[in-house]
Amino acid sequence: MTDHLDVQAVTPVAARGRLLRWFISSATLSVPQAAGPVAFSLLALQLEGATSGGAAMILAMTIAQVAGAVPLTRLGSSVTPATALRFLLIFRAIALALMTLSAFWKMPLEVLVGLAAAAGLVNGAAFGYLRTVLNELTPAAKLPRALGIAATLGEATFVLSPVLASALGSVSPLFAVCAMAVLGTLPALLVPSVGAKVQKTGARSSEPTITPEIMIWLLCSTAGGAAVAAIEIGAVALALEFGHAPALAIMFTVPLCLASVAGGVWVSVRNRGASRAEVILKLLLMSVGSALVATSISVATTIGGAILMGFVLAPLSTHYSLELDKLAPPSKRAEIFALLRTANAMGVIFASAMMTMSSITTALVATTGLMVCATLLVAVASRRKLGTLRP
Repeated sequence: MTDHLDVQAVTPVAARGRLLRWFISSATLSVPQAAGPVAFSLLALQLEGATSGGAAMILAMTIAQVAGAVPLTRLGSSVTPATALRFLLIFRAIALALMTLSAFWKMPLEVLVGLAAAAGLVNGAAFGYLRTVLNELTPAAKLPRALGIAATLGEATFVLSPVLASALGSVSPLFAVCAMAVLGTLPALLVPSVGAKVQKTGARSSEPTITPEIMIWLLCSTAGGAAVAAIEIGAVALALEFGHAPALAIMFTVPLCLASVAGGVWVSVRNRGASRAEVILKLLLMSVGSALVATSISVATTIGGAILMGFVLAPLSTHYSLELDKLAPPSKRAEIFALLRTANAMGVIFASAMMTMSSITTALVATTGLMVCATLLVAVASRRKLGTLRP
């Protein structure tokens, strides 16, 4: 009996148990990325006396994720998504363990940066395989709810992981990196063993990976990732710009995260996909919120813009995932989902690069412009699509 038939035959209680295990896997998969900025900065501070090494580790991890997403997803096409995910996460755990040992032995910073890149190499592909497993655990009618819950848990991960890293790092940065390794490996133990092999390698060549429709949603994910990252990375600079202490950067990031959690809850309760008009409206709200932050008229309007962006973040990411689920060929579904995570990471890289090369204001304006372009692209594409349906 195949894995797929096993999924259909399980009792409702067992099915809920498998889905719960998937939710926990989804929440813990991103712990290394969420805790990394704090943990790596503390590690670099202990070894080098400056936090800039931590930024280098995060940059290496993110760039490696972009580079490894498609090749590693294709490499695992001969096994089931759950099996491929386990191999990838074991590799990441080994890389983080070696990073801990290297820091303990006071190896050069370049070694730690290289190991951070090795750990990040699997992040995109791992997300793609984990998202593919969800299709085997829940019917299509309940996918919006499941994705909404996953988005909510993901935001909780990005809120709580830095706190955990800071608490453990205050004792020893090595403890923080060890915790990243352990928690980030939990999905390898918990992910349900469902799903058939992705596809035989020889049968994949005739199917295009990226179509214009898929590209639109990937670009939207990039734009949204850049707009949100600009606030999260530039929160300290924003606080200073308004004459507040750096610690008050949380007055921008916390409302953003709380609004995102609320948006995820709303998607879960609503449990249905959005119409194209609703998606355009949400993209417009994201653009308006980003513009409010970029103009920085006052603290209130800046926080209001962050809240506006946060509330539509989960609904939009859920829509991108659902659309790609429909558009992706079954043999390349994991690859497309890996590209979705990679597109978001490219947005983060764009925002980081803009802040490195220019001011916080320029970076916010640039990411707002990117968000507006994505909104216009979807609006134009939707108009053309509707036009082809008219007699």
